[in-house]
Amino acid sequence: MMATFVSSELKKWTRDSLTLFMMIYPIMFGVIGRYVLPWAEENSGFSLDLYGDFALAALVLLTPMIYGAVMGFSILDDRDDGVLTAIRVTPLTVGGFLSFRVILVMFFTFLASIFVILFSNFGPLTLGQTLMISGVNTLGAPIAGFLINAFASNKIEGFAIMKGTGMVVAFPVIGLIFTDAKEFIFAIVPGFWPAKAISTLFRGEAAMNLSFEGYLLIGVVYALVLNVLLYKFFIRKTRI
Repeated sequence: MMATFVSSELKKWTRDSLTLFMMIYPIMFGVIGRYVLPWAEENSGFSLDLYGDFALAALVLLTPMIYGAVMGFSILDDRDDGVLTAIRVTPLTVGGFLSFRVILVMFFTFLASIFVILFSNFGPLTLGQTLMISGVNTLGAPIAGFLINAFASNKIEGFAIMKGTGMVVAFPVIGLIFTDAKEFIFAIVPGFWPAKAISTLFRGEAAMNLSFEGYLLIGVVYALVLNVLLYKFFIRKTRI
């Protein structure tokens, strides 16, 4: 069943030119990190030594937003087609059906996050640290997907919400300016925690409030709680 669902979902994504573009969009983030930022460093006052954590965090945090939007629009299509309603009369539950999509989107987000970090090829991240950051970052994708569906009833509204939530990505990056207690003002945004973990690797843990592992651990717990709450809110709001 899983193989059939994955095949069907990929076909649906590739039929929509916008969704297909969004799927490959993170490649652009890696290209920016690999070529554009070093070029900017050579031809302007920008310094990867001073602002590398800001740049890498921004590129990485955009990835789950993109794939979360793909997931969100896919669910919106299912709602328009009455798929989720029809599932209620089948042995498959709505939760089980949605879990396939969540797993698939998280898988792509995880791979894309790894690609962005490794292909960008700057910063002191080891492979293990890259995998850990990518894992926590991946949890942001279903958050974005459920958030879109919790407040949108069609793709037009979904795009508006996606743009609004996309602006929120700036908050964790702005939060990197602070290394005292004021940084936690931005902690409500899930991306804050992996962004801060990235920053510890650039600045050193002595300059931060928490350790690399501390930021990631809290980030995992917080993202899981948000996913559960948004999923329940989505189910209740849509009365599925």
